[in-house]
Amino acid sequence: MTHALFTPITLRSLEIRNRIWVPPMCQYSVDTLDGVPAPWHLMHYGSLARGGAGAIIVEATGVVPEGRISPTDLGLWNDAQRDALAPIVDLAHSQGAAMGIQLAHAGRKASTHPEWGTEGSGSLTPEEGGWETVGPSETPFPGLAAPRALDAAGIDVVVRAFVASARRAVEAGFDLIELHGAHGYLLHEFLSPLSNHREDEYGGSLENRSRLLLEIVDAVRAEIGDGMPLLVRLSGTDWLEDGLRVDEVGQVGAWLKEHGVDLLDISSGGNQSPAPIPVGPGYQVPLATAVRAASGLPTGAVGMIDEPFQAEQIVATGLADVVLVGREMLRDPNFPLRAAHAVRYDAAPIPPQYARAHR
Repeated sequence: MTHALFTPITLRSLEIRNRIWVPPMCQYSVDTLDGVPAPWHLMHYGSLARGGAGAIIVEATGVVPEGRISPTDLGLWNDAQRDALAPIVDLAHSQGAAMGIQLAHAGRKASTHPEWGTEGSGSLTPEEGGWETVGPSETPFPGLAAPRALDAAGIDVVVRAFVASARRAVEAGFDLIELHGAHGYLLHEFLSPLSNHREDEYGGSLENRSRLLLEIVDAVRAEIGDGMPLLVRLSGTDWLEDGLRVDEVGQVGAWLKEHGVDLLDISSGGNQSPAPIPVGPGYQVPLATAVRAASGLPTGAVGMIDEPFQAEQIVATGLADVVLVGREMLRDPNFPLRAAHAVRYDAAPIPPQYARAHR
């Protein structure tokens, strides 16, 4: 029996205890609407750390107020948000987990009703607390309000916002940073020809469509220094003929490696609806494998990875370097401990208070 899932992985100066990570999953739980985490976040992330995850990546966190998906999202554009995140990081560290945060700008998919908690759907009106959205072009996401196309000054504001949020993430004690370049949000919108119709240096060729992402990577890397791991989440494909393809994402990954990125978190879709996505167990794993081969970077696989032996097989056979287990971790925050039992790994990080359940 192999124990690939429980072999530590080292990214730069950070050693992470195992390969079962928690991906960013929006909680829509900032009831104060100011980007500051609530008691829910302390309990939620603490329970995932106690359950044995190697690394936990905090949900999409807006780098500016208008970059939030909804008003109930987390933010990291001010020091109050930073100071409220720090105890969550400390709690997770006390349980042995590495803590990451996904810095995000929702672009044309911002200013929407949260996934739960309201009766509405789609874009918020000004009367409901909505705001103007931005994107690479004025093309709206289906069913949402049309964005304003970013000009050069607006792009500069976005880059500087990612840098400032990265600085606060370091100050809050996070171990790694992930930039959100997937799921139809701003950086993915620039990457994809479905949403980027620009005719300047940020549009047209793949190199131009990647420019904003690479500029942000360079600026964030300069801010956080050489010791801290930097990850990027990418959609491996748009699942549409005229959209972003996996071979293009592999090339973007190779450029990201040259610019100091350490691991790619490979998801898919999100930039057009509907799209013919063949959802099933492990359906995105082949994308992570292809991008891994093309880029030369480690990858994380995500998407309906629900069983211990499925997760072990992905890592043990080199399909990906880590697995990011989402919905199953919501169902069972102890999934890493359950997986350790299944693969007969006897050194799992079981809290002594719970040891009697594992004897």
